[in-house]
Amino acid sequence: MNLWWWLPLVIFLAVLLTGVLRRYALTHSLIDTPNARSSHSIPTPRGGGVAIVVVFLLGLPVLALIGEVSWASVWSLLGSGAAVAALGFLDDHGHIAARWRLLGHFVSAIWALLWIGGLPPLAVFGISLDLGWLGYALAAIYLVWMLNLYNFMDGIDGIASLEAICVCLGGAALYYLVGESASAILPMTLACAVLGFLFWNFPPARIFMGDAGSGFLGLTLGTLSLQAAWTKPELLWSWIILLGVFVVDATFTLLRRLLRGDKVYEAHRSHAYQYASRHFGKHLPVTLAVGVINIIWLLPIALWVGLGGVDGLLGVLIAYTPLVVLAILYSAGKLEQPPAT
Repeated sequence: MNLWWWLPLVIFLAVLLTGVLRRYALTHSLIDTPNARSSHSIPTPRGGGVAIVVVFLLGLPVLALIGEVSWASVWSLLGSGAAVAALGFLDDHGHIAARWRLLGHFVSAIWALLWIGGLPPLAVFGISLDLGWLGYALAAIYLVWMLNLYNFMDGIDGIASLEAICVCLGGAALYYLVGESASAILPMTLACAVLGFLFWNFPPARIFMGDAGSGFLGLTLGTLSLQAAWTKPELLWSWIILLGVFVVDATFTLLRRLLRGDKVYEAHRSHAYQYASRHFGKHLPVTLAVGVINIIWLLPIALWVGLGGVDGLLGVLIAYTPLVVLAILYSAGKLEQPPAT
């Protein structure tokens, strides 16, 4: 496929639709008002991530009709992504009990897995492990965790957008290097949809993504990583490495809060990136730092793994070790001090 017209079109549509959604949010008072648990101080429109959802999902059948992606991929991403985005949209406009949200997340994950064939055989130190139905269960948990951790990590301007762009471009580069360039169209399309939204979301953000966008991105990135693994098993490890900043911060924070007995479903500001943004007094340095970590540290290791230079699990351990150190240094999961009164 000649991408010279497709990818710019995706960016343009995402920029345009995000602007429309911002106007709609301002007109209908869909504003995120700062509170003691917020990482921002200015009331800001929310729900702009719907632009990413709409542009990407509408693009899927177009790509299938012109023969660039399979219909199985389309139904996997379209059904699960639309369901999660709708659930997030409703939650953005009201409140849905956590148990019902979680049920919807698992149903969406299972839908995606049924279309892509579940968890592909895992490559671990030269051994191929086919986990069968256990693989389905593990893959469902993986997708639901990806969905929720992306919600958790969407807390400062631009961070969730820049992370998605870096991961998608890294995933596309892996496809090119392993001789599967045709498969790069899906992550490239998602990257461009997010880039159009980032035009409005770059610090200082003029609109927030909202749960509809962040949950959609988490589930979609997880699904794309499993699709990549069906192309080449090592690519799953590569995608997990590319997602390292979000995976480590969210997981480390959750485990620390669980061990302390916190109510983990309650809002908080104890992720490492949130402590870092308060330390620097602004969001931009932290968001840019995430991009730098992705480009100069995680991407080379992901490529190393994808090209067979090192075992995937060992590559994950190498990539994640300094990220864990950073999480500790920036107090991920540490008990927050009560706000001054």
